[in-house]
Amino acid sequence: MTYRMGEQSLGLAWFKSSYSSGEGGQCVEVATAPGTVHVRDSKRPADAIVTVSPQAWAGLVTLAVTDLNV
Repeated sequence: MTYRMGEQSLGLAWFKSSYSSGEGGQCVEVATAPGTVHVRDSKRPADAIVTVSPQAWAGLVTLAVTDLNV
């Protein structure tokens, strides 16, 4: 996992979940690139970006959809 500050664009196409209501809730934006998945806070896109492997992202998504207590 890589943590970056101040690299808000990186030339990536960012998207939000279709479950995002747009009402100021807890939401992240995701962008993919070969071999990496980038995640940032949708309310603060100029702040930190976390970069993980596709395998790590898939594990997190699997956990999120199978354990509603996360």
